[in-house]
Amino acid sequence: MRKSILIVLVLVLATVFLSGSVVAQEGEPLVIGLLVDESGPLTIYGYELEYGFKLGLLYAAGVNPADYASIDEALAAVTVAGRPVEVVMRDNGSVPDTAASQARELIEQEGAEILVGAPSSGVMTGVQQVALDSDVILFAAPAASPAITGAAFNVNTFRVCRNTFQDFLAFAPYATESIGKNFVILAIDNDFGKSSAGAAQGTLSLAGITFVSDPIYAPLDTTDFTPFIQQVLNSGADAVLPIWAGDSSVTLFQQLAELGVNQQMAVVAAFNSNDIVAVSDPSTIGNVSWIVYHYSFPTNEINDWLVEQYQAVYQDWPDLFSECSFATAQALVSAVEATEGDTLPSAMIPALEGLIFEGPKGTYGIRPSDHQALVPMYIAKLVNLDDADQKFYELLAEVPAVQIVPPVLLAEDLQSRTEADAAFLEALAAAE
Repeated sequence: MRKSILIVLVLVLATVFLSGSVVAQEGEPLVIGLLVDESGPLTIYGYELEYGFKLGLLYAAGVNPADYASIDEALAAVTVAGRPVEVVMRDNGSVPDTAASQARELIEQEGAEILVGAPSSGVMTGVQQVALDSDVILFAAPAASPAITGAAFNVNTFRVCRNTFQDFLAFAPYATESIGKNFVILAIDNDFGKSSAGAAQGTLSLAGITFVSDPIYAPLDTTDFTPFIQQVLNSGADAVLPIWAGDSSVTLFQQLAELGVNQQMAVVAAFNSNDIVAVSDPSTIGNVSWIVYHYSFPTNEINDWLVEQYQAVYQDWPDLFSECSFATAQALVSAVEATEGDTLPSAMIPALEGLIFEGPKGTYGIRPSDHQALVPMYIAKLVNLDDADQKFYELLAEVPAVQIVPPVLLAEDLQSRTEADAAFLEALAAAE
């Protein structure tokens, strides 16, 4: 009898060490580690991530928050494949070492089987390695650096949010027709800024844009942009492309206006979160650019649900990254249901690769090769800064996902992973 018990124990321990965890049984809690920034430079995006993801779980699980006294009570009612869901959140303040430590803690101490987050691209590349080492699935959201599904790709990472290649692909036709041919880039001196600058150069150059100099980089914590803006003014460009994120965007655009950049050249930048746009310089009214999401653009039942419940639960409008965080939760639930509760990468990866589903922006698809979601994007014109419902834009165009397919940036030894992409793109086009 003792010998039998010993054999069983050895087999269980072998399973733990070989796979990183054992397959959970029905009824066992599914712990999801949610990595946010709610105290650092990307705080506004951290709250969008939290709020959108939690509502996405409720929607995907068929739980109506109106039936409960609080969002926490509603989340306690969520089950996926017969497993109750627990969301354990950690605030990393966009500090990579902090985030990596928190990710390990979530897995080793809290029992997290899936990780989701975070706003910072620099944070995410470190957490990607933690997820791979611990053999758990990571959903990168809303960090947008192309490196996450490119140079830093590993099979445990999926991204249901867009990367910045999709931004520039969506905007390229307008840029070449209406702005000018000579651009200069002013970007954050971090992974997001550098990777996105590379994406802009590669994409817009193919569309006929010339970059008059190397990108001008400034630290994220810059408060006086004067020396960097002076380089922009001296460049001779027709347009400046700021690649920035977070609350310091307000300071950057105020100083661009104060130093007369708008009078000398076009300022071409992605539209930001509603609360940041609301305090923009009035000189930005009339600008045309791309935007990831605005709650007033999509017309479908899922977005209607998101808008209604966001207002009811958080007394706010869904914002820039509320949508892709919501869609991330949808993809997560879909995969766990498909695997009947098994969250091991060996089960989850096949369920997620090539997944096509309907979300707040319409049709989403996760490309098999690099696990990058293909999603619609929007071109809009800023028409005011003071609408009571934050309806600041006129929608000019919705760009379907299949028209803005970013390049596959996998290393050469991973190029064989692209074999299933063609069939996936056909299926995505048919579903749109």
